[in-house]
Amino acid sequence: MTTHQGSLALLQDEVAQRLLQSPRPARLAYLWTDGTPRLVPIGFHWNGTEVVFGTPPDSPKTKALHDGARVAVSIDTDEMPYKVLQIRGSVRMDTVEGVAPEYEAMCRRSLGEEQAQAWLGNLRAITSHMTRIFVTPDWVAVLDFETRFPSAVERAMEAAANA
Repeated sequence: MTTHQGSLALLQDEVAQRLLQSPRPARLAYLWTDGTPRLVPIGFHWNGTEVVFGTPPDSPKTKALHDGARVAVSIDTDEMPYKVLQIRGSVRMDTVEGVAPEYEAMCRRSLGEEQAQAWLGNLRAITSHMTRIFVTPDWVAVLDFETRFPSAVERAMEAAANA
């Protein structure tokens, strides 16, 4: 039986696991201080329970986000059939000295060891601190456009099958 969209058990789905290890950026959606939506592409690290983003302490998103803020994260592919992992959750944040280890892991995964070392070397020269944004999932969806489709498409398919 298929796990229902919204279940945290979907984090164990094969599609979700592949996307959580993907070198592609995630998209982080949040509300700006005036209530308007923002969506930013950003590298991420999955620590097994949380999606972790590293960012400069003075980045715009750190002005709008705070512990307990609600956000959405999407990680996807760009070829058909599309694979999509959608996460909704709450934020907790901290600031660490130097470059966050999760950011370093993201760089190695996304850039490869040699390019990551070059980028991180340059970054360490200009970065004294990094803010980490941890997103704890409380709702998860997986779309693979083979067995899991957007809900409206699934309803239309079901209606057609029952007609």
